[in-house]
Amino acid sequence: MVFFNAQKLLRGEPPSGDIPSDREILKKALTIAWPSIVESFLVHLVGFIDTIMVSSLGTAAIAAVGLTTQPKFIGLAFFISLNVAISAIVAHRKGEGDRGTANRVLMQALMITLGMTVIISILCVLFTDPIISLAGSNADTHQDAADYFRIVMGGMLFNTVSLCINAAQRGSGNTKIAMRTNIVSNLVNVVFNFLLIGGNFGFPALGVKGAAVASVIGTVVAMVMSLASVMHRDGYLSFRHIARRDIRFDRRSIHSIANIGSSALAEQIFLRIGFLTFTIVVANLGTVAFAAHQVGMNIMSLSFSFGDGLSAASVALVGQSLGAKRIDMARIYGGFSQKLGLVFATMLSVIFLTLGRPIFMLFSNEEEILDYGVMIMTILTVVVFLQISQVVFSGCLRGAGDTKFTALVSLISVTLIRPGAGWLFCYPIGWSLFGAWVGLAVDQLSRFLFTYIRFKSGKWTKYEV
Repeated sequence: MVFFNAQKLLRGEPPSGDIPSDREILKKALTIAWPSIVESFLVHLVGFIDTIMVSSLGTAAIAAVGLTTQPKFIGLAFFISLNVAISAIVAHRKGEGDRGTANRVLMQALMITLGMTVIISILCVLFTDPIISLAGSNADTHQDAADYFRIVMGGMLFNTVSLCINAAQRGSGNTKIAMRTNIVSNLVNVVFNFLLIGGNFGFPALGVKGAAVASVIGTVVAMVMSLASVMHRDGYLSFRHIARRDIRFDRRSIHSIANIGSSALAEQIFLRIGFLTFTIVVANLGTVAFAAHQVGMNIMSLSFSFGDGLSAASVALVGQSLGAKRIDMARIYGGFSQKLGLVFATMLSVIFLTLGRPIFMLFSNEEEILDYGVMIMTILTVVVFLQISQVVFSGCLRGAGDTKFTALVSLISVTLIRPGAGWLFCYPIGWSLFGAWVGLAVDQLSRFLFTYIRFKSGKWTKYEV
């Protein structure tokens, strides 16, 4: 418990109330964090398993599915940013003891989600071919990538509704609901992957299309479970607590959503532009290099899930603490989450360093891809510390409503530094795929430094939500 010490995190500043014991603080942080970690891990694990299953179709199929990742997240950018706002606002309202407004925010966010989903889904389906071409597709990857993208984005309504409800539940501190939702939906996804990719037990062999259909079926299940979670009267968030007047938009809720959500949307746009540009840089190295890169990104996403889960917990813990006017507890919970991140990063780095090649062999036996894999996993042993730390710091800042700063960090680091450094090391310097991953490491380092300095400054504690 010396490692987890609340008094050290306060740095001599007097507390503004009673401070629970270190053990109690750690227990509460873990209670909220572990379902979010499991949920995030399973979300990324299903992408990992998707890639393994699709790899049976060949290297081009791996690259094709990988090409859809950034366009898909660009399509989801509005909803991800909206959900950042929902989590932060619900957390603050719970800290203030304002249950009615928390439920009103959920209902109004759902209405916004439904309207925007229809518009974005139609646009993505209509313009699939130019979108996938822009993402860097080649003759051997374009059709599979277009088919996958068209199906997933055509069925995105189920996903966006589930994401909206789960974001509100996380803000209230009820992270287990989102975890259960994702466990079941991901199992459904994997089962239908098995049935539809290769055509087992009489199902049609749809190849890459089958992986997309399986993903949509999984989100249908997730939506049903998420809706069921807000049907119980005894839940903190419940449709049964919402009066007819709550369906109308109110100025305070919309102002809070717009204030936080607009900055979060800018951040998402900067992130996705940067990630897409970086993807194009790597795609130009060729199908084999890009396939190895895609496997590496899938593995990296699994490590990201630990930071992402702790980040979701930080949003709830920091937001609730600030809503209750306990700046001291917001600092403490942020510090404890960061230390938990260091523990996870240490364990993951040992796994990456010792099992890098065997992990890559799950996807391919091509010697060139395996050689790339050893290089990628070596870089990941260092990157994982920077990645988890900056994600947790960013979660603390978002929970406080300091989303303008996280948007600025994304603009500088992800939109400019990552693709710029990646291109520089890939082509002029001539390091090929190794150069791309060095560029990625530079991006992670810069984000860590920016968010670390901001968190230590304490400016994030002064925002009104």
